[in-house]
Amino acid sequence: MSFFDRFRSRASRDAGPTVRESERTDVTHLQEFVSTRNGVEGFVEPRTTVSSVTLLLVAHDGEWTRRRVPSEDWARDFATKHGFAAYDAGVVGIPKRMRDYIQRQKQAGAG
Repeated sequence: MSFFDRFRSRASRDAGPTVRESERTDVTHLQEFVSTRNGVEGFVEPRTTVSSVTLLLVAHDGEWTRRRVPSEDWARDFATKHGFAAYDAGVVGIPKRMRDYIQRQKQAGAG
């Protein structure tokens, strides 16, 4: 135990890392992405010890965005409401077109 640990409450020492939950701005961003891109698919990423549930959206050209969402069920309902497929990212992984897009962006920045 460090010197400063003596001054923290036991509850704060045992709580573990703080995970930021989704906010209204996250939802607004996802809605804007879906309404301004073609061929969007969703990839639901489960909660981990360092992040809450996230929804990764990938457009037809590989452009992508990721935001925190309230729950996995919420992410799937969002996909259904907006008319696109949602997959379990832990099962299907990340699409190649997204990796290709990231590589193109790196190459464009390096030139």
